[in-house]
Amino acid sequence: MTIHAFTDGASRGNPGEAGVGVVLKDELGKKISSVFGYVGTTTNNAAEYKAFIACLKLAAKTKCSRLVVHSDSELMVRQIKGEYKVKDEEIRKHFQQAFGLLENVPYEFEIVHIAREENKEADRLANLGIDSRRPLRV
Repeated sequence: MTIHAFTDGASRGNPGEAGVGVVLKDELGKKISSVFGYVGTTTNNAAEYKAFIACLKLAAKTKCSRLVVHSDSELMVRQIKGEYKVKDEEIRKHFQQAFGLLENVPYEFEIVHIAREENKEADRLANLGIDSRRPLRV
């Protein structure tokens, strides 16, 4: 089964209070699972990575054969694809954690950049994470 994941990180201020949102959908667009949470004070880029990591952890609980991650963070997508270098030390830690999770996954992996308008559900959840101040639990 192919799972399409939509991830978003939000930060009110940069750095500022931050939240993440993740939505997993099947091939037909039916929601399988979602998660949101507050991740403290951080930058928007760090929040985007925390959302991606939460996505990988959530996907690990499924039986997918292919995971396609959709994100509106062009920087993160290009870094994950190896098109941009990771220069920031904090982001490098998140980048390494993400690749550690991807090392032995039993599914094919792909990440794609999408327009912000195509990521409204994950964005709503990321903002709900900030508003609720509910700690992220995956």
